Amino acid sequence: MDNIILIGMPAAGKSTFGVLLAKSMLYDFVDCDLLIQTKYGASLADLIEERGEDTFVKLENDLLSTLDYSHTVIATGGSAIYGEGAMAHLATLGTIVYLKLDLAELKRRIGNLQTRGVIMHGNTTMEEVNAERCALYEKFAHITVDLTGLDAEAAVAALRNAILAKEKP
Repeated sequence: MDNIILIGMPAAGKSTFGVLLAKSMLYDFVDCDLLIQTKYGASLADLIEERGEDTFVKLENDLLSTLDYSHTVIATGGSAIYGEGAMAHLATLGTIVYLKLDLAELKRRIGNLQTRGVIMHGNTTMEEVNAERCALYEKFAHITVDLTGLDAEAAVAALRNAILAKEKP
């Protein structure tokens, strides 16, 4: 139960801030998007296009449900929250932290949803994807940290402080 699991929208900073957080806390780091790409030999966008969204969610759920790490910052994919089994398993591994950003900053960071490899579930706009997912991120998170407007150093400090505050009895 000593892991830190990062969830949030694509471009929220799970990978970027995750590796910096891991360094600052002397933790290991794993990026689940890279695990999926390595396992299946294809980009996320290609996997979604070739196998479909439902199959991709199943592949991601299956992979996340088998993770077994200790003292690690785990950056999940943005669609991890669609896998109930995966999220239940991740909750047994450590603290789940939702990296929250306002919609304007997400739009500025993310670029093209389709080429990035984002599960859309029939949604056509960033507003729709964000609205659908926010409730799920909040449902599964033990901690929510709003990173809107923060640079990397301030974001990592905010994450670290929120995690350490939760650990105190």
